[in-house]
Amino acid sequence: MIRIKQIFCLFLLLYIGLESHGQASQKPIGIVDLIDHVTAFSPSLAADSTAVDIRAAQLNETLANALPNLKLNYQLDLGSNNNVAGPYMAFGIVPSNSRGVRTESDTKAALANLGIISLDWEVYNFGAYKAQNAVAKSELVTERSRFAQRRYQVRAVAIDDYLSLLKLQDMLSIQQQNIRRNEQIGRSILSLARSGVRPGVDTSIAGAELSKSRLNYIEMDNTYKQVQLDIAAISGLNPERIVADSTILDRLKSLEVNLSVNLTDSSSHPLLDFYKNNYLSSMEKEKLVRKAYNPKINLQAAAWSRGSSIDANDNFNSLSNGLEWQRENYLVGVGISYNLFDLRRRQLKLRTQKANSNFYLKELEQERLMLSNAALQASLEINTAHKRLDEIPNQLKAAAAGYRQKLSLYKNGLTDIIELNAALTILYRAETDFVNAKYLYIRALFQKAIATNQVDSLLNALK
Repeated sequence: MIRIKQIFCLFLLLYIGLESHGQASQKPIGIVDLIDHVTAFSPSLAADSTAVDIRAAQLNETLANALPNLKLNYQLDLGSNNNVAGPYMAFGIVPSNSRGVRTESDTKAALANLGIISLDWEVYNFGAYKAQNAVAKSELVTERSRFAQRRYQVRAVAIDDYLSLLKLQDMLSIQQQNIRRNEQIGRSILSLARSGVRPGVDTSIAGAELSKSRLNYIEMDNTYKQVQLDIAAISGLNPERIVADSTILDRLKSLEVNLSVNLTDSSSHPLLDFYKNNYLSSMEKEKLVRKAYNPKINLQAAAWSRGSSIDANDNFNSLSNGLEWQRENYLVGVGISYNLFDLRRRQLKLRTQKANSNFYLKELEQERLMLSNAALQASLEINTAHKRLDEIPNQLKAAAAGYRQKLSLYKNGLTDIIELNAALTILYRAETDFVNAKYLYIRALFQKAIATNQVDSLLNALK
């Protein structure tokens, strides 16, 4: 039975070794290369870029609003010409029937044709066209800034995933060391138990601790692979190729001094530009509301030809006579129109639009405050991380020395398995504390760069 257990442990160790070798043999991908892949591949960014194209098309559509209407119309009508004198309002449903007022009713058929070319052009509307174009351009700028904001956010997510991957790699390495220590303890206990120096229960306790270490490794490895899949989904890379560069800490320490605590240029921060342009677009819409209800000057012109089977003497001739054009006319006119109740409509709509502008302004101020606060918090975290990184070597040195002493004492029968496991736990905690401190330092550094719009500067320095 013991032999079977030993063979099983051997296969498990071989599997873990192969897994770790597979991870170690992969060439690490730098964070700069990863961000480049994410920017080029991200499916969400591809969708957002089409929204920019839509706004550009809408701008071209708006620019065409000033074009006139030039219509061609031809009609051939067969019917009676039987009218009476008197006024009426057509309401769009009463057909027109010129002349035909006679002493007696006559429902004979007549054929008439009419060809018209007409021009209807709103020549001037006191700035409404210009305001429409300005709104369309501002919406295009806003959509582009939304795309830049989304790209910035996706890059921030990729950075965070990359740092999580780096942390998990270090944790897996520590867990492998912990497994090897537990195996070393197990072999020592087994030898001592066979010689009668140690009770057999110590073997069971050591086996339980070893199994727990292996289970922890399995869970960490699962989380590690999930993060790899998350990064692959936004970068298009093969998950197995995504291995973080463990040398990033030393390079970042030398770059930290170049980061400012304040926003370097709040007017061009991708996370602020969208809110700023949203506000500016709303202001342009206020101008449009003011101008949309202005008077309108229209130019109208028409030229037409008519023919009828009824002649000038009111005789009903052959229907074929109605197929010919017999009279030509033209008409040109300029007019101005204004709806007096538009004064009230403009007042109400302008009030609504001003409320929208105030909302977007408050959003901009809130986002600027949040970014400033995030930068200050990141700076505080960096200072704290420095203190952690300065102190943790002392913890690691003491924990490692304590573990070696406890192991030596245990082998000589001067302490028990409980105290040895406690020393091992302290060493393991010290090693994980170092990994966490390193992760928190790097994460705070990038958070500060994100909040102060210095990501590109930091990434360029890492190339």
